[in-house]
Amino acid sequence: MSLFPPASCPRIVVKIGSALLVDPDGSVRRAWLEGIAADIAERVRAGQQVAVVSSGAIALGARRLNLAKGGRASLEDAQAAAATGQIELSRVWADVLGQQGLIAAQMLVTLGDLEDRRRYLNASATLDRLLGLGVVPVLNENDSVATEEIRFGDNDRLAARVAQAAGAQGVVLLSDVDGLYDRNPALPGAEHIARVERIDGAIEGMADKGSASGMGSGGMVSKIAAARIANAAGAHLAIASGRVEHPLSADARHTLFVAEKAAPARKAWLAGGLTARGTIHVDAGAARALAQGRSLLAAGAVRVEGSFARGDLVVISGPDGAQLARGLAEYPSDDAARLVGKRSDEHEAILGYAPRSTLVHRSHMALL
Repeated sequence: MSLFPPASCPRIVVKIGSALLVDPDGSVRRAWLEGIAADIAERVRAGQQVAVVSSGAIALGARRLNLAKGGRASLEDAQAAAATGQIELSRVWADVLGQQGLIAAQMLVTLGDLEDRRRYLNASATLDRLLGLGVVPVLNENDSVATEEIRFGDNDRLAARVAQAAGAQGVVLLSDVDGLYDRNPALPGAEHIARVERIDGAIEGMADKGSASGMGSGGMVSKIAAARIANAAGAHLAIASGRVEHPLSADARHTLFVAEKAAPARKAWLAGGLTARGTIHVDAGAARALAQGRSLLAAGAVRVEGSFARGDLVVISGPDGAQLARGLAEYPSDDAARLVGKRSDEHEAILGYAPRSTLVHRSHMALL
């Protein structure tokens, strides 16, 4: 149990990519999957609670329906393949976990289920109850109804959001790569990065967008995005290769993204949000104030992008375009644009009302 042992990590989320679970011909890699189930059972017996985020529904369904391009030729094909393959995927998981004396539960979620605060809390409560009962929840994005506009698009970020909702301390992304390299690992001289203490521009610059198998939808960019979400919630995240037998117990090379102190639950949820409706650009002075834990005043804003209502999630970006924070807008975008660069005592004369002195209050903001 080299990754996140039960003694120090009571609850983990394990994400399994399509290429690990399904062969190129669309058949299940049954023997490998039975090994994973054995690893999970060993951890559960040791007192660890385990949730699984499993890809593979589209690949399995495409084989059964004989769809071109692995079921990804069109959105309609992907949705049909997902609807067909999800039954098979759930059956296989229930079978292999049942052989280990474990009960599997299926949870299909959409982006909205984890982006809407009330639905997020409902999902969190369900996960907590299932894990507390010793059940192994198996989650996947509900691709049969998701569209390009309302989907995670990859299970890496979904796994990180699930870990946040479940209160997990660790996330393992099993994939066809064994971690982060300083450049595309196919290039000569590429060096493996074993540990990342902080995700910055240099780390993001190392990401390669490709998926080696062609079946998955997430490359290294999505995995680093997942690490940001997990770390913001206080969970460590490891990227490890699943191209070995029993990858959860093997002492294999991986990259560990180390979490800092966990943010309060609401702020962690804000930091991990994926569906911001707009961006408020700020000057250097406002950027410094935000770093000191202050609210965003209109005087420090220089430009507003997007269309958002009061209470929508917005991104706050600094002079160099880097994202500084995420928070809930105190004003709709049209009014916020009119207040850009103005002092608080000018708001009422401009808008005819001024119930709030900030564009984003620090209580509804999470620094990135």
